[in-house]
Amino acid sequence: MKTYEIYPIHGGICAPLGFFADGISAGFKPNHALDIAFIYMDPPITPYAVFTTNRFQAAPIQYYKQNLKEKKSNFVLINTKNANALTGKEGIEDIAQVMQELQKHFPQIQNPIPSSTGVIGVRLDTQKLINSFNLFDLSQNTPESAHRASQAIRTTDSFAKEIALKVVLEDGSSFCIGAMAKGAGMIEPSMATMLCFITTDAHITQEELKEVVDQNLQATFNAISVDGDTSTNDSVFVFANGLSGAYEKNAFNQALAMIMKKLALDIVRDGEGASKLVSFQIKGAKTKEEAMRAGKALANSLLVKTALFGCDPNWGRIASTIGSCGVEAYENRLKILIGSICVFDCGKILFTEEIEQKAAKIMQQESFSITCDLGIAEGEFTTYACDLGHTYVKINSDYRS
Repeated sequence: MKTYEIYPIHGGICAPLGFFADGISAGFKPNHALDIAFIYMDPPITPYAVFTTNRFQAAPIQYYKQNLKEKKSNFVLINTKNANALTGKEGIEDIAQVMQELQKHFPQIQNPIPSSTGVIGVRLDTQKLINSFNLFDLSQNTPESAHRASQAIRTTDSFAKEIALKVVLEDGSSFCIGAMAKGAGMIEPSMATMLCFITTDAHITQEELKEVVDQNLQATFNAISVDGDTSTNDSVFVFANGLSGAYEKNAFNQALAMIMKKLALDIVRDGEGASKLVSFQIKGAKTKEEAMRAGKALANSLLVKTALFGCDPNWGRIASTIGSCGVEAYENRLKILIGSICVFDCGKILFTEEIEQKAAKIMQQESFSITCDLGIAEGEFTTYACDLGHTYVKINSDYRS
């Protein structure tokens, strides 16, 4: 029996007790756009972090693993326009210099965490970053300052991605979870391809936090795709300080799942040039793992994604992708539905002119589902993707400008 209530609230990552954040302009982006964000925490926290599966992990991730893993920190510094990736030992040395200057400027900062996003293969402008410290106000913890932070971490994102929830337990105690994320390109369901920062004042242990985050990753950030590319900088940081004194496992799990799914779908919805969000629901697979493989193959298929862009119910591309992705599948067991319209049923083609028109109309919607039932066993998994069109090519053919 449910013994708690979950409410949306304002405040983003500043909604839980003990978290402060803001975004400022350091001159990395043109026209004085916000481009540096920070999160300040009181008290310091040992975060739980998950990073990209790309073998060429960016300097901030390497720096964290070498110097900060399992240590308490009270600060995150996030810069845009420069990923500080594939910059060798100099990239790590640049971070060390910046962090040393940061701690000189703010002696209360302990083990600051770097995070970067932007162009790969260019060293940081460390002086510009250091100069920005004069603009930091570590006391900022309003919904407006949290929103500025979420704006500052954007690259090609067309909108800021943030959310906050309050959980009220049966005894009247409560805790909050806040989050912000960025991501619109280089998104492939291989871990958590983006930057995401989650804060909470729930009184949860580190072991329970790791368990619930890992559990929810698979169905959220691991289940999305924009373009099939995994970045060098992708990170998820979760900070729990326990200040509320409140916690209930099921309530926290549900709220965190809501937070992570909302941000994951925002990323897909905001895919560079995307016009629609599509869920690929795989059913009847031999195992959950095979369902996941089939769903990811569809989410990453350029032929399928361009058909989505053109609102073309070309179910043959869907069937072909399933048949080539290495899962057990049989033509005489496969069913394909676009929305509620069945276009292929266990070897029988149902694609009449009327059916095609109905399916095409569904594909004109901003959001719809494609269901593939393999008819073998009970394996199920859902992935989420967007279409791929002209704007994606335009953005990424001139990304460095």
